[in-house]
Amino acid sequence: MTMSLGPLLLVFVLGLIVTPSTLAQNDARYIKFLKQHYDANPKGRDDRYCGSMMRKRDLTSPCKDRNTFIHGNKDSIKAVCGENGNPYENNLRISISEFQVTTCRHTGGSSGRRCRYRASRDFRRIVIACENGLPVHFDESVISPKQAGPWH
Repeated sequence: MTMSLGPLLLVFVLGLIVTPSTLAQNDARYIKFLKQHYDANPKGRDDRYCGSMMRKRDLTSPCKDRNTFIHGNKDSIKAVCGENGNPYENNLRISISEFQVTTCRHTGGSSGRRCRYRASRDFRRIVIACENGLPVHFDESVISPKQAGPWH
């Protein structure tokens, strides 16, 4: 009986070694997602907000062309990977509910403090990629039909 436990014990120990590195990698991608796209309590949500947030989040070397910040709580965003999301194209998920978002678009300037941004505020459904139940990539936000103008 001791002989048969050896291989099983080896598989168990190897599983313990491999699992934390996989989880840490996913956590790193989730943390990067939060750094680039999450701001729970925005102040202002105007052009100055965008300039300030883009610098604080290290998105200005070089100036990032466009970035969206999602406002609300982390659990609501994580829920898009589960019960608050539906499958979307290319293994993405689209939120069932809308989120308050601020999108910052680069309007000029070079890197660092010279980057200038234009803010646009909205409530939108978000499209994200998930790994192991965590958001790891923001793809886009979708204008809801009731907010779309006659050009949509």
